[in-house]
This record gives sequence, C-alpha cells and structure tokens, in this order.
Amino acid sequence: MNSELHPIDGIVILVYLAGIMTMGIWVSRRVKNISDFLMPRRFGKFMMAMHAFGTGTASDQAVLVAAATFRSGLSGIWYQWLWLFSTPFYWLIAPIMRRFRAVTTADVLTLRFNHSVAVLFSIVGIIGTSVKIGLLLKGSGALIDSGTGGFVDANLAIIVMTVLFVLYGAAGGLGAAILTDFIQGLLTILFSIMLLPFILSAVGGMEGIRTTINDPAMLSLVAPGQIGVFFIVMISLQTLVGIIAQPHIMGVCGAGRTEMDVRFGKMAGNLIKRFCTVAWCLTGIAAVAWYMNQGVDIASIHPDNVYGNIAREFLPRISPGLLGIFMSALLAGVMSSCDSFMIAAAGLFTENIYRPYYPDRSTKHYLWIARIAGVVIVVGGVVFAFWISSVVEGLTIWLRIAPMMGISIWIALFWRRITVAGAWAATFTGFGVWFITNQTIFISALGSLPGAEALNFVVRQGSSPAQVYEPWKILFYTLAAVLAAVVVSLATKPVNRNNLDRFHDLMRTPVGPNEKITEPCRLPPGVEPAQRSYLVRRFGFEIIRPSATSVIGFLVGWVAVGFLVGGFFWFVKG
Repeated sequence: MNSELHPIDGIVILVYLAGIMTMGIWVSRRVKNISDFLMPRRFGKFMMAMHAFGTGTASDQAVLVAAATFRSGLSGIWYQWLWLFSTPFYWLIAPIMRRFRAVTTADVLTLRFNHSVAVLFSIVGIIGTSVKIGLLLKGSGALIDSGTGGFVDANLAIIVMTVLFVLYGAAGGLGAAILTDFIQGLLTILFSIMLLPFILSAVGGMEGIRTTINDPAMLSLVAPGQIGVFFIVMISLQTLVGIIAQPHIMGVCGAGRTEMDVRFGKMAGNLIKRFCTVAWCLTGIAAVAWYMNQGVDIASIHPDNVYGNIAREFLPRISPGLLGIFMSALLAGVMSSCDSFMIAAAGLFTENIYRPYYPDRSTKHYLWIARIAGVVIVVGGVVFAFWISSVVEGLTIWLRIAPMMGISIWIALFWRRITVAGAWAATFTGFGVWFITNQTIFISALGSLPGAEALNFVVRQGSSPAQVYEPWKILFYTLAAVLAAVVVSLATKPVNRNNLDRFHDLMRTPVGPNEKITEPCRLPPGVEPAQRSYLVRRFGFEIIRPSATSVIGFLVGWVAVGFLVGGFFWFVKG
C-alpha cells in the first residue's frame, strides 16, 4: 500500500484544521475574564452532551480497544466499557456538581475541608491531567503513523496536534472547547463507525468472523484469568470512585444552564461513547479475521497499529478523501479531549494554587496565568507520551491516580465526620498501598499464601514479570484508604460546623432559572437552602431522599446499559 497521502486527503485535513482553529479563535473574543475562560454557564442539553462525549472520547481509546480486542478477543471491550456500569450514576452526580456553584472541584474541597486539601487535589489532578493528555497523544500519534503508512511520523503528529489544540484552547478557554466539541464530537462518531461496514463486509460479517476464528476465548466477553466478573466489578468500582475526582468533571457538569442540561448531557454523551466502543471492538475482532484470511501472522502485527492499518488498507480503495476524513475525525477526537483537560488543570493551578498566594491581581493577570499554566501542563503530557511504551501502559497508570482523591470526596458527600487529616490519610494510604502492591517482595509473599493460586492473587502474562492481579490491587488500596480515612477522622478534630452546613446546603439546593453566581460555593443572594427529607441521618451520615427525576433517570440509565450489553451479546453470538 502506498504510504503517501492522496492530495485530496491532505486538502480535507487542512480544511478541517483551518476551520477548527478559526472557530476557536473566534470564540476567544468572548473571553473577558477568568470565569469566561474556566466556567461559562450558558450551554444547553445537546451542547453539553457533545461536550461530555467529546471530552471523554478520543482516538486513543479506539486504538486501545481495537488493540486489546486484537490481542485478547471481544473481552477487550472492557478496556473502555469499564465505565459502562458507572454511566447511570452520572444522572445523580451531575446535578450535585452543578449545585456547588464552583469553578473547580478544588473550590468545593476548600469549603468542605480546607485549603490544604484543595492544594492536594490540585496537585494530584494536574499530574493526572498531564498523564491523560500524554495518553491521548500517544494513542493518536500511533494511529496517524499507521494510518498514513509512516508518511506522517507519530512524534511529528504529537507535536502538531499539541500546538493546534493549545492555540485555540488557550485563546478561547472552556467556551471554545465546548463549541468545537460539538463539531469534533460528530466527527468522532464518524471516525468510530466508518471503518466497520467495510471490514465486516470483507470478512463476511459476524458469521464470517465466527467461521474464521476458531478460538472460543477470542469470541467471549470474558477472558478467564484476565477479564472476568471480578475484574469487571472492581474496575467499575474504581472508575466510579475516580470519576468525581477528575478535574474536567466540574466543567462537564458545571457549564450547563440548568441541572437538567447537565444531567442529560453527562449521561447521554457517555452513552454515545459506549456505543462507539462497540464499533471499535468489532473493528478489532474483524481485523483478526481479515489478517487470518490474508495469511498474515497475527503475532507480527503490533496491536496499537491495527486500527490505523485497517483504515489505510480500506479507505483509499473506496474513494480519495475518505482517509482524509478519517484523519480529520481522529484529530477531532484527541483535540476535543485535550483542550478540556488542559483548561480544567489550568483552572486548578490558577484558582486554587496561585490566586490564594497572589490575591487582588487584575483579571487580565489571572487569565494569562491560566493560559501559561495550561501550556506547561500540556508540555508535561507530551513528555509522558514520549516516555510510555504503549497505550495500555499509560491507561493503567492514569486509571489509578484519580481514585486516590475520589475516595475521600465520596466519603465527604455522605459522612460529615471525615476530617482534613482523614482526607490526607486516605489519599496517601491509597498511593502507598498501590506502590507496595507493585514491589517484588510483596508479590512473592502474596503468591506464596495458601490458596493464592485458586484466588488468582498473582498473574503472569507471557515473559512479563509476575504482578498482583489488577482487581486485587484495587480492592487492597480502596479498603486501606477507606479504613485510614475513618480511623484518622475519628481521632482528629472535626471540620468547622458552619462550613459543613454550607457544603450540605449547596448539595441539596437545586439551581434556579437564570441564577447569578457571585461567589464560588455560595448560594446566590436571596436563595434559601432547600428543605429535603433524608433516607439516612444518623451517626454523621446524611443521605438525601432522591427526587422522582433522579430515580427515573437513574433507572432509564440502567435500561440503556442493559440494551447495550444485551444487543452487543446478541450481535456477536448470532
């Protein structure tokens, strides 16, 4: 296959890049202050849905799922469906985040705990964001390299993508990210599904795949010893714990005009992503059958290159320009995520680390600090992209960062007694146990325990060193962090009562129409705390009785999840 891009493909890519840059810079004219840059609260349901989809979906995920499926079979879908069972909870989480009336999640933690916990969250969040940006760039660079047959080098692609999304993101802030996400989200959907009809047709559909691939494990949604029920349950728990501590979630949930806008946007946008994940997985399994039919040794194909290789093999045969559309959609996916992550992390640095130490500066000053911070954070992501060896390695590292802060945040939502020291203890204990579970002496000791083999404590893949099975790691550090939070909190001074009351007042008071927020984490003038009934209100626990809207939406989310899983199972089993 010719490794050069057809001129029409090149023109398509250039037109897309020029258009998205023009839109981003045009939006920057509306940025007058730091609030416009970090949290413009003016977007409706569909814009918020595409923002949630665009921020949470990128081409590296297609690379990851296709690669995992190519290597392990249909069970590879869980590398992105690991968020599937968290999706209905977004209906409940989104309005809570909106009700805090905050610019960043660290603002909320300043109120609930104190400034030190906000700084801790900011540092962890900035590191996690840099890692995520690096992961996005790594996967997308590999896809561009393979998709163009090496015509565009992966490293060059990483640099070009970075420059572009930094330019329009730093200029226009979150408003530019949300508007460009609408266009880029549509392109990402196209990117996700456009290969599937062609490769399915080439291998004879699912019937042809089942005929070609004789290994039942490749066509199973679980992989014994690797991806089973225990794996799915624990990974789902980890993602639910971590989602609330990801810095960009405040923007995804806070930029909507109303609570219904953010409820609908957060859940609907992520359900679209779950559907796209099905397309990535089916493309990966169809690629296995196609290579087998071509007589190619599967082991000779690098899994990270599969999605791009298939694009390069099929699209140019059909029509010039299709590969260009595919590459434009690929760029849309990564840029729509990276800009939002960059802005969220820049907000943490500016609002929760810089401003408290340098107050009373001009609006223009803080705006430029946010822009400079965003660039520095992205540079860290680029360094990480060049450092990691594979997309799977990067994902494994990133997934463990947010939950370490998420544990104390979840406890704080429901237990008034957790203290500042308890939040610190939970975070450091979580990171500490994670570190210990990766040490050879611990792995050896765990593997020698009675029943260790039956419980699958330790696993080894190929020639790789033995490791603690991932679900056990999650269970170990989660339980240890929760225990540390409880024990230390009970032994230390409670948080200021007035701050606790304001925190819970915000959580239970719905956002009113045309509400004007004058200060983060404070009810606007004239708005009284709502009176709500409770399911539990004893021993420091406060769990509000959910509204009919919350219950119905939550159940609808589970029905949608059931349809996705059932429909996928029906399609692949025939």
